[in-house]
Amino acid sequence: MVRGRFPAFFAPVPVGLFHHQIVTGGEPIAMSILMEHTEAAPMNPLDMIEQLVVEHEWAFDRQGDDELTVGIGGNYCEFQLWFSWREEIGAMHLSCAFDMKVPEKRRRDMHSLLVFINEKMPVGHFDLWRDEGLVLFRHALLLRGGIGATSEQVEDLVEIALSECERFYPAFQFLIWGGKTAEEAVAAAMLETVGEA
Repeated sequence: MVRGRFPAFFAPVPVGLFHHQIVTGGEPIAMSILMEHTEAAPMNPLDMIEQLVVEHEWAFDRQGDDELTVGIGGNYCEFQLWFSWREEIGAMHLSCAFDMKVPEKRRRDMHSLLVFINEKMPVGHFDLWRDEGLVLFRHALLLRGGIGATSEQVEDLVEIALSECERFYPAFQFLIWGGKTAEEAVAAAMLETVGEA
């Protein structure tokens, strides 16, 4: 991956060393990590995520106590997940990007598509990072009170991000490269998803 292709917070991660199969009807990602909590020092949720990625042999880069970047192979492309721990507000933020740059001439249509897609999202949402033209899935866990994240919450966070990116990736492709309108792109993607089930 070329430095500068993703925002600064997406540090270059070696890809091709791993493959993650998004499972749409089978077993979810197995994440057997126990998080120990003490009242004096709750575990940084990024420590648990780092244990998870080591367990799954995913490529990652820990930029410090409050940032972690993970590369995971999907069915269509490589995903870059960026986790950020904001201790002062007790929130762990996740952004998931993929290598798909939206051309300037399609950005207005992409905004329309994101409105249609976000209406269908029960958790998280998609954004367009304007400076780079990248589509991002975003979500946050609020962990105020020092209890910390559970392994189930981390499992859900990663699984939702990856499955939603996989689910709507065809819609983004239909709009950018297929020349479809936002309505046509989301309808075609949903039809294709039903056909694959």
